[in-house]
Amino acid sequence: MKPKDPRKSETLKIDSQIKDMLKTFRLEDKFKETELIASWEKILGHTIAKRTQKIFIRDRKLFVKLSSAPLKNELSMSKSKIIALLFHEFGEAVIDDIVFL
Repeated sequence: MKPKDPRKSETLKIDSQIKDMLKTFRLEDKFKETELIASWEKILGHTIAKRTQKIFIRDRKLFVKLSSAPLKNELSMSKSKIIALLFHEFGEAVIDDIVFL
């Protein structure tokens, strides 16, 4: 009789294991913030991403430095729409506000 291999005794999905690990180490919020920053171009498009110089999150506020003043003005007027887009993409509120620099 062969001994059971402990590695194959229970199969678990890797995504659930990663989520559990992030929860254990309290890294869920930081991971979501990093994911938001990485998907900036996908969500708002290539044109806006091309004019984005810097993007970071601090205290649940998204700071976006833009190279175009007219674009900064236009995006400032569309803050609520952008926050709604981000909410739709991530299924929860990752940020509370956006500051355009």
